[in-house]
Amino acid sequence: MEYKKVKDANNIVENSKYIVKNPENYKNKWNNLFQNNNPICLELGTGYGSFIIEMANNYPNINFIGIELDINQIATAVKNIGNKDLKNLKLICANAENIINFFGKEIDTIYLTFSEPWPKRQDEKKRFSSINYLKLYDRIYKKKKHIILKTDNKILFQSSLESLSKYWYTFNKVSLDLHNDERNIFNIMTDFEKQYKKENRPIYYIDAIFED
Repeated sequence: MEYKKVKDANNIVENSKYIVKNPENYKNKWNNLFQNNNPICLELGTGYGSFIIEMANNYPNINFIGIELDINQIATAVKNIGNKDLKNLKLICANAENIINFFGKEIDTIYLTFSEPWPKRQDEKKRFSSINYLKLYDRIYKKKKHIILKTDNKILFQSSLESLSKYWYTFNKVSLDLHNDERNIFNIMTDFEKQYKKENRPIYYIDAIFED
């Protein structure tokens, strides 16, 4: 998918206090960067940042890190922060495949919000909920494993249920239609999700956990 180019995206990213330019330097030291020992939550595929910005704004006692490869999207995320002063938010412009270079056993929860679904069978290993990614996550979880996933793609949803089950995760909550779920599951919407809601697309939701 192509995204709108942002004028001066490189400068925006280079000069933002929210961007961590050398994340490998903070491996096992993120608590020092945040200057606290609060839980750290990681979002892979931050996009325009609406989800993680609102999460950071709503939960000041939790630290949030967003990773996004596309510089135009990460620049938009920086712009969307606006005048907010979010000391518990950091952004990384990098490939999610490199997370084991950035983090030790430091992450409490991983958010997968409308990740690229890679619907073709030959691309399933690229999905953020595939077994090969679940193995990567094992190396950065602080203690228990916790994943929250949202998608409008049925193939990604079904394959995620399968891979998480095979990897011995259990499910706290699963929804086939998050916005119309009678349980009123707490939800902060992404930019894509807001559009999908207008289109009346069902949003699939998974809250999965694994505790030794």
